[in-house]
Amino acid sequence: MKKYFNLSVKETAEDLQVNLSNGLSGNEAAERSQKYGSNRLEGGKEKSILQMAIEQLKDFLVLILMVAAIVSIFLGESLEGIVILAIVVLNTFLGVYQENKASNALKALKEMASPHAKVLRDGQVVEIGSQEVVPGDVVILEAGDYIPADLRLVESVNLKVDEAALTGESVPVEKDANAVLDEDASLGDRINSAYMGTVITYGRGKGVITDTGMKTQMGNIAGMLNSSSDESTPLQKKLDSLGKLLGIVCLSICGIIFILGLVRGMELFDIFMTSVSLAVAAIPEGLTVVVTVVLAMGMQRMVKCNAIIKRLSAVETLGSTTVICSDKTGTLTQNKMTIQRIYDGISLYDVSGTGYSPIGDILDTDGNKKADAVSKVLECIVLCNDAIYDSTTETIVGDPTEGAMVVLAHKAGMVKTQWDDKYPRLQEIPFDSDRKLMSTFHTIDGKTIMYIKGAPDELLRRCVSIELNGTVQSLSEEKRKEILATNQQFAESALRVIGAAYREMDKVDTSFESENDLTFIGLVGMIDPPREEAKDAISVCKKAGIQVKMITGDHKITATAIGRQLGIVSEDAVAVEGREISEMTDEQLQERVKTVNVFARVSPEHKVRLVDAVRANGDIAAMTGDGVNDAPSLKHADIGVAMGITGTDVSKEAADMILTDDNFASIVRAVSEGRTIYSNIRKVVGFLLSCNIGEILVIFLAMLANLEVPLVAIQLLSINLITDAFPAFALGMEKEEPGVMDRHPRDPAEPIVDKKMAIAVGIQSIALALGTLGSFLYGYYVHDDLDVARTACFFTLVLGELLRAYSSRSEKTSVFRMKVFENGYLNKCVIASLVFLIASIYIPVLNPIFSTVPLTLDEIVVALVLAFVPMLGGEMAKVFTNRK
Repeated sequence: MKKYFNLSVKETAEDLQVNLSNGLSGNEAAERSQKYGSNRLEGGKEKSILQMAIEQLKDFLVLILMVAAIVSIFLGESLEGIVILAIVVLNTFLGVYQENKASNALKALKEMASPHAKVLRDGQVVEIGSQEVVPGDVVILEAGDYIPADLRLVESVNLKVDEAALTGESVPVEKDANAVLDEDASLGDRINSAYMGTVITYGRGKGVITDTGMKTQMGNIAGMLNSSSDESTPLQKKLDSLGKLLGIVCLSICGIIFILGLVRGMELFDIFMTSVSLAVAAIPEGLTVVVTVVLAMGMQRMVKCNAIIKRLSAVETLGSTTVICSDKTGTLTQNKMTIQRIYDGISLYDVSGTGYSPIGDILDTDGNKKADAVSKVLECIVLCNDAIYDSTTETIVGDPTEGAMVVLAHKAGMVKTQWDDKYPRLQEIPFDSDRKLMSTFHTIDGKTIMYIKGAPDELLRRCVSIELNGTVQSLSEEKRKEILATNQQFAESALRVIGAAYREMDKVDTSFESENDLTFIGLVGMIDPPREEAKDAISVCKKAGIQVKMITGDHKITATAIGRQLGIVSEDAVAVEGREISEMTDEQLQERVKTVNVFARVSPEHKVRLVDAVRANGDIAAMTGDGVNDAPSLKHADIGVAMGITGTDVSKEAADMILTDDNFASIVRAVSEGRTIYSNIRKVVGFLLSCNIGEILVIFLAMLANLEVPLVAIQLLSINLITDAFPAFALGMEKEEPGVMDRHPRDPAEPIVDKKMAIAVGIQSIALALGTLGSFLYGYYVHDDLDVARTACFFTLVLGELLRAYSSRSEKTSVFRMKVFENGYLNKCVIASLVFLIASIYIPVLNPIFSTVPLTLDEIVVALVLAFVPMLGGEMAKVFTNRK
């Protein structure tokens, strides 16, 4: 890609072979359209529904279940086979449904393009569709126009372009067509160029199209969005690993059972059915559905935290976040320029209040209100101003810098509309980037007054006097140096500084020469201030062991100052610029990102590299942003977080989560919710796994003891899908445990079944197996009836799981120290499961379906007693694991 910002206007025109006065001819435009294609953004290849379904069916556990179903149907046990296949279909449907929520980021990106463009063709100005412009087209630019494609400016008159969505720059950028820049100039510093999708806020100009379609900066972003794949979240990866482990264990035990059966001379049919039962027992069929529902319920709770979750698994990812990479403008800051300091030539004043709120005061160093002391400065900046302010809605129409001045005046009781009526504007000299000044003329107390505001150095150069305490006196060199020092002090605090002056005139004179012999009256310093709530949120993040990194397209000094105010960096910390990032290798960047928390003047590519570097260090990265420039990095992060109010459609579509209140603090609340959800999912996994492993032990131990199979496949399926799944749902709804944000994030590499859980699952599985086998043996030997024994075993296993669910509400706190029935969801689920259990045993029509028979009183009593063994095992596990 040629760097036209490094070429002069003449060199650019020669390279693109265009006459800037006449533009392209119709024939030339047609030829270039054939050569370069239309000015459109291309989409990536989308997967079909069938492809998504096939990917779901490739899952290791699903394949085992499908084989088990086919074997069951082949051997005549069609009911078991159909139920197993129904489970597979349900899981596949859920998986495809989630994946099919395809990102519409590219569509939103396309819609940002200008619908029309005014171009020179054959010497005439014609309006064409933006998709029809070609490299070499000369475009006429006016305030309010969207830039149709990337272009090199060839003419600019007071031209300002809002590039916030693309670069993160918080104020419109002044453009200069005559500038020739260094070839390593960053995107935000290219004042002689304009880019597709940005908008002109002031002035006019002309530009020659240099790149169209996918060759533009916007196209570059679209390409990065296309190449970004939705990666599995930590939870998905851990559940996949767990599934494979269970599958291998299942197949291994099936192999052992098969060999044992052959050695003992069992019928091949019986061996196969036992293996099917074992496969069903080993695989937690309800786990995927339960986790999906728990995450979905978490999504509903997240809405109360002002967070909309677009992807289920993103809920859990939030809880494991170790680094939050945040955009500055509009995310950590308010995206509302606010004047914070005033200098009147003698004293410094602070201004309270933030954003566009009219509430605030002008205070001296002792905290006294001093609006009257700077009334002349306020009168200047409110009259020499084109912004429109609505104090009711706290909104600004016009330039943000001028808006900040109108708000300041309003705080002092000077309402712009009233002042405009009192001292109407007689004439003006508009701002331009050469003079860096704006002047207006008014009749005040019978005198013609010219008020001037603009760049302090340029303004001061034209001043010959200064007004101090209402008295005009000559501007000494000493005072001039003091003013420049104050200007420098403001600038080093990342304040954007504007100077104010005036001149008494005999008559209105709009020549540039009249802007001399001025009287200096003061300076105002403004900044896009940090959100107050963001400071508290970052403090909570530090306590929770979460790093916060600011990644912005804004200037280094501004970014560092905001970082210090928010507590992201220390006083002596230094930001890294995009230019430095470009010179680093991926390995060097990975090391640098460990210690640096502020990155300035970065491009969209830099943001992606930074997110990738964080992730390469083993961290779970959340990326926040609101602009088009944030979209690729939002896609690359483990979880992308977009702003709902100020965010562009592109960033919202690319993100996994949208903040409805644009509040950084909402991320922290969402992280807390995510941690709770992950904790609950651990409880669910531990609960279901101990049941499945207990079932495996029951069947395996019975086979080793040369007993009949204690549970048939349909009983195991009903346990896994109904009497286990429902209480598991309820465990996923447990409330937040105390101190959830006082601990550091868990190690992202830590498996969901860690050492403690493995021990706890092992103890509970053994207790479950002992209790259910005891019930089976009682029915088998005392009543000498296999159906009774199996029913008693089924009864004990279901009841034992329901009792153990109450113990599983906490991995640490004993059930005897909890409010046992506090979880209303669990109470309802237990009652529903008990109703199912009793119905399956005592309703005759259900007996053949579930292979059950009615139990007698003594069998029920024994089964009830033995059902407490699994719960006691769960309590023993807590004692044992919490000592380690």
